[in-house]
Amino acid sequence: MKLTHVTSKGKAKMVDIGAKKMAYREAVAQGRIYLRPETVRLVKEQNIKKGEVLGVARIAGIQAAKKTFELIPLCHNIPINKIDIDFDVKKDRIDITASASCDWKTGIEMEALTAVSAAALTIYDMCKAVDKEMRITDIMLKEKTKSEIHG
Repeated sequence: MKLTHVTSKGKAKMVDIGAKKMAYREAVAQGRIYLRPETVRLVKEQNIKKGEVLGVARIAGIQAAKKTFELIPLCHNIPINKIDIDFDVKKDRIDITASASCDWKTGIEMEALTAVSAAALTIYDMCKAVDKEMRITDIMLKEKTKSEIHG
């Protein structure tokens, strides 16, 4: 199997997407952060001293997705159509889902994964004063689609 981000001499390189066709692309990533039930309650009641946790985490995820090419060295800077971030608050965790789309020559999965990661890290940062047992887990790409753009 040939790796696309490595030269024949094993050096890192950015993939040339110049000849690729434009396509509508979507990606969905997920992750979760486990918290103590008391911390989840504080988040739901908006009683964390740093502020409204999920709102700040949503903005952090969107902002991080837009900067993915600055964080991940070999990612292309792509025009993002949308980033949606949803939270499913459970008794002992918060599940995070990021959906992203673009019309471009390369995919949007790294932006969705970065959004989930930044949202989880923001929750961690905002809750660390009251919960020393938090765990971020299961960050993964759930879905990736591509369809031709006719024009």
